[in-house]
Amino acid sequence: MRLIRGLHNLTRMESGCAATIGNFDGVHLGHQAVLGQLAERAAGLGLPTVVVTFEPQPQEYFAPEAAPPRLTRLREKLAALQRYSVDQVMCLRFNPALAALTAEQFVQQILIDGLNVKYLVVGDDFRFGRGREGDFTYLQQAGERHGFQVAHMHTFEIDGARVSSTRIRQALEVGEMQQAERLLGRPYRMLGRVAHGDKRGRTIGFPTANVFLHRHRTPVQGVFAVEVFGLDPEPVQGVANVGTRPTVDGTRSLLEINLFDFDQQIYGRYVGVDFLHKLRPEYRFESFDALKEQIARDVVEAKDFFARR
Repeated sequence: MRLIRGLHNLTRMESGCAATIGNFDGVHLGHQAVLGQLAERAAGLGLPTVVVTFEPQPQEYFAPEAAPPRLTRLREKLAALQRYSVDQVMCLRFNPALAALTAEQFVQQILIDGLNVKYLVVGDDFRFGRGREGDFTYLQQAGERHGFQVAHMHTFEIDGARVSSTRIRQALEVGEMQQAERLLGRPYRMLGRVAHGDKRGRTIGFPTANVFLHRHRTPVQGVFAVEVFGLDPEPVQGVANVGTRPTVDGTRSLLEINLFDFDQQIYGRYVGVDFLHKLRPEYRFESFDALKEQIARDVVEAKDFFARR
C-alpha cells in the first residue's frame, strides 16, 4: 500500500482509479464494507483503489475542543487499511488552503487533475468544499460532466443500527469492550512505542511498559485486561491503565501495561495493545500501599478473565 502525503505529492494517475473519501476513523465493519464495495468495483474496471482521508480530521481543524476522541491515529488507521485491498492512501493535510477550496476546485484539483477518478464511493451525507457547499448530488452532477461514476456507501447495520465511529466511542466510553469488538470486527487496539517512564511501578512490585499516546483525548480510560502484540512470544497478556495517573499527580495521558510472566527489555519496541475487558475506572489512591493492593486485585481479576475465555 502506497501513502501519498499532501496534494503537492500527487502526480496525475493517468490510468485513473476507484476512490472513496472519508475519515475512516476506526476502520470498522461499516468502513470495511465500503472498502469491499470499492475493491470489487475496481477489480471489474481494472483500476487501483485509493482511500482519500484527512489529517487532521475536519472537525479537529474547525472545532478542536469539541472534536470527539479519535479511535485511531493516522499510523493505526494505515495499519488497519493495509488489510483491506487498498492500493493507495491519499492523506490530505486539512489546513486553511484546503478548507478554502470551493466544491468546484476540490473536484477539479483533487478528483480530476490528481486522481483522475473513474469511480467514487461516498456517503449520502458527505459534504465538502468551502462552507460545505458540495454534497452527494453535486458530485453526481460533476461525475456526469467529467465522466466518472458516483455511488453511495451501502449502510452496514448490527442489531438494527448503523455501525459508526460514534457508536464505537459510546461502547468504549462505558467499557463495553465486546460490543466495540463486534462493531470493529476486531478488538479495540492502540499502537505505540515502549518508552522509559518514571519507573515507579517496579518499586511496588508491578513494573510497567509505558506507551505515550500522543492524543488530545483517548476513547478509553481506566484499567483493562489486555493482550500485547509485537513481542516474542505473542500475545503477552497483562493489565493496562490508560489515564493521567492521579495518585502520582500525573497530567499527561499514558498507557501503562503490567505484562504477566514477562521479563525482557523492550524499550523502543513498537507494540499493539488489544483492549479486551474493562476492570474498573482510574482512581486516585491515598497511598502507594493502597495502589499496590488494588493492582494486585486487578491482576487476579484479569487472570480470571483470561482463564474464562
